[in-house]
Amino acid sequence: MTDSPEQQPAVPGRFRRLHTASVRPGWWPLPACVLLGAACGFSYGMLAEPRYAATSYAVVTAGKDIDPAAALGYAQSYGRLATSDATLTYAKGAAGEPVRELRAHVRSETSPDSPMIAVTGTSADRGRAADIANAVTEAVVVSSGHVAKETGVRLIKFSHALPPVDPVSPSVPLGTAVGAAAGGLTGGLALLVRPRSGRQEATVQVPGPAQGGTSGERELTR
Repeated sequence: MTDSPEQQPAVPGRFRRLHTASVRPGWWPLPACVLLGAACGFSYGMLAEPRYAATSYAVVTAGKDIDPAAALGYAQSYGRLATSDATLTYAKGAAGEPVRELRAHVRSETSPDSPMIAVTGTSADRGRAADIANAVTEAVVVSSGHVAKETGVRLIKFSHALPPVDPVSPSVPLGTAVGAAAGGLTGGLALLVRPRSGRQEATVQVPGPAQGGTSGERELTR
């Protein structure tokens, strides 16, 4: 009696290939980076220490015999001197911080159109931020007064810095939005620079069906 084809064992060495397409879409880095960036921005907004900024202003005025345009040049010079070691050393007592820390918490800005100097102090405490801005501005005004006769211009305080109401550090919604935008940009760049390939296929070898014939048959004798 001969075995039926269904009962015959598979012939070893005979296999067929199964191609399975990858179920993961090729654009998956984009949403993953957006979610990761949003999570980082949200965490930063929740955990970052709030920072406050307060600004005071000083203006340069020219004397009677001085060209008014010269006030612009002196404003640029005094703006650079606002963060110098000499000015910060004079202001450290009123600001309540050493020179090294004070330098990291103050900045000055000038305008090419007006002889005005803006001195901004930053701190985790809103009152300290205003104290820093006022102390540095006062130091620049005092220093300019020592050479007012030689320069023919005067630097006077224009406005007093007040403690700010809102911090300048990013809020939670803003931090989340910025993080998501940065993540989307990163994901988009990753899609652009990654190597382009065809459809990913996984090859699986499985035994093929048994084939009948003389080579696959055997006789059973009783």
